[in-house]
Amino acid sequence: MLPSIAVILLAIGTAVAEDCKGCVSLDSYSFDKVIPKFKAAVVKFDVAYPYGDKHEQYSQIAATTKDAYDFLVAEVKVKDYGNKDNSDLAARYKIKSDAFPAVLLFLQGKTEPIQFVADKATDFTADNIKRFIKTKSSVYLGLPGCVEQLDKLAEEFKSSDENERKEILNKAKIIEETLPETQHAAAKVYIKTMERILEKGNTFVQTEQTRIDGILKGKLSNEKKRIMEEKRNILHSFLYKDEL
Repeated sequence: MLPSIAVILLAIGTAVAEDCKGCVSLDSYSFDKVIPKFKAAVVKFDVAYPYGDKHEQYSQIAATTKDAYDFLVAEVKVKDYGNKDNSDLAARYKIKSDAFPAVLLFLQGKTEPIQFVADKATDFTADNIKRFIKTKSSVYLGLPGCVEQLDKLAEEFKSSDENERKEILNKAKIIEETLPETQHAAAKVYIKTMERILEKGNTFVQTEQTRIDGILKGKLSNEKKRIMEEKRNILHSFLYKDEL
């Protein structure tokens, strides 16, 4: 007897599927028990045996956030054959198979998730998803180029008055002196951003972000692209959530 199409697909999927180390696999039975326990949980809805560039990028998030204990990286594998495992979860969040992989962010105390949207396939990267999580939640995720001590000062800076901001700027300059040399360039970006906000107001951040986005659309060397992307990551630390 010839094997069924479902069996053939299962064999092919098993052969090419790639592990997502650090990801928690959820199903229709465990989903509602696990998700509410975390301050933030990012979940990828995908085919039963995911593989490829996007799956690899998502896997990097779990690997680089293993020490964030109030943050969960999970995946839901949806089958469109046989018992159609987890198709009910996909339907609950109005996710169709042609939209796989779909990434949703669940925040503790919120009933509706926030969907990560990639305008282009190349926008589906670990850094872009982490940037999305960082700006939509209160969970700290260190992005390339960012310094945790200075990110915390940036958070204080946003909610402070002008005199307090000047004090925070001085704290940033003191912290810069204690950082290893490899982080001095990043520290200068934080300090310069604080100085420009004091000079020009909060609108500087959006204006500068637009400028950097424009530069990144042009042809850049890999090194220049890295520098600009790290500057953009630092700028995100100064954005208010309603600006995102």
